[in-house]
Amino acid sequence: MRIYNTMSREKEELESMHPGQVRIYVCGPTVYNFIHVGNARPLCVFDTMRRYLTYTGMDVLFVSNVTDIDDKLINKAKDQGVSVQEVARTFEKEYLRDADGLNVLRPTVMPRATEHIDEIIALIRDIVDKGFGYQSENGDVYFRAKKFPEYGKLSHLVLEELENNRELSAGLDGGLKEDAADFAVWKAAKPDEPAWDSPWGKGRPGWHIECSAMAKKHLGATFDIHAGGQDLIFPHHENEIAQSECANGQTFARYWMHNGFLNIDDRKMSKSLGNFFTVRQIAEEMGYEPIRYFMLSAHYRSPLNFTMDILKQCQASLERLYTCRENLDFALENAGETGNSDLLTKAEEHEARFREKMDDDLNTADALAAVFDLVRDINTLAAETDRQALQKTAEIFDALCEVLGLLYNRKSEEIPVEITELAQQRTKARQEKNWALADELRDQLDNQGYVVEDTPAGPKISKK
Repeated sequence: MRIYNTMSREKEELESMHPGQVRIYVCGPTVYNFIHVGNARPLCVFDTMRRYLTYTGMDVLFVSNVTDIDDKLINKAKDQGVSVQEVARTFEKEYLRDADGLNVLRPTVMPRATEHIDEIIALIRDIVDKGFGYQSENGDVYFRAKKFPEYGKLSHLVLEELENNRELSAGLDGGLKEDAADFAVWKAAKPDEPAWDSPWGKGRPGWHIECSAMAKKHLGATFDIHAGGQDLIFPHHENEIAQSECANGQTFARYWMHNGFLNIDDRKMSKSLGNFFTVRQIAEEMGYEPIRYFMLSAHYRSPLNFTMDILKQCQASLERLYTCRENLDFALENAGETGNSDLLTKAEEHEARFREKMDDDLNTADALAAVFDLVRDINTLAAETDRQALQKTAEIFDALCEVLGLLYNRKSEEIPVEITELAQQRTKARQEKNWALADELRDQLDNQGYVVEDTPAGPKISKK
């Protein structure tokens, strides 16, 4: 598999550090509110990456954190008159509900920042002891960005350009920082805010240091893939690299993957801009699965424009997949032991193309096209295919959908006996050319919520 490495700006062959295992860290949510649809993109994209690597036979150690101490959480808690922990646990639960709805696999490890304070303090101590960090007069601890010669290597910007970046803190923080590019790794305690004891007095961690400490704890000082949204390249991931490599003396992550922005009317979707829909809002109207499909409908590095009309198109595409799977079930129920295996040959060809596209930097858009080519052939050839070939085709179809995390809402309910009997009576009426009775029976089925379709193999019944 070749993936685009943000660090090198090239597609590179994915070679894991440990044979048969890939170690991945994906930046998780700051749990102070419901996640918006833009947040769902990295969730779905890197879950699909994980699923595909598993499908190819790799063991995936997948770590995705929860930031449960941060300025946004503190402000939310003050606004609501509750504790920071209460805010964090409430929205962590809501986050997991949405992630489950999107069929995102739970991480192998989902560490919370507040449960890794010892690891964070140990990492900061290494930074300070090696001369890369210093304590200011008010007790904050800062990282000396300019002392790391490679600072800016991920974002491909030099320090002079970074200093003009709007993401950097303005000025010198009232004289507390030695340089404008320096960033906080430990913040001195303020009244009525959570704080922990440390060698620099009571305080709490800065945002960037949290991920460095949790990644090291659960994946090691060096691991395979670090992933997240494009908006995290600078300053978050740039700062993670600097503090981790200065403290540990070795490469932090070997590959960096970033998904493109999700836009509304060609503007980045974000809470700060106010132009966002929460995943929950969309799911209540359209369900979760169309959102997941939408995220995979374009290459993950490309910008993706969100509209409700596009989501409805995704819903229609999903219906085609579900109908195809129902057709497979129906064909299997009526298949004989003889027939041809042309369908299986085509299914294997489509699977090979699916893998080729996924191996090319997780090209889910073209992989989906391969799945729909398989759908076309199933709908055309299933009726004339023998049982064994049909079963193997169904296994391929299910495996590809599983990689994409789709078709997880299949209904397994059986058709009631009385409905089956009505359909059989209708078939008999049609054979006897009693069209009036056949139409009457069809209407009875329709009134009870069922549709009957006449096929060469017999009536196919489905719930409306």
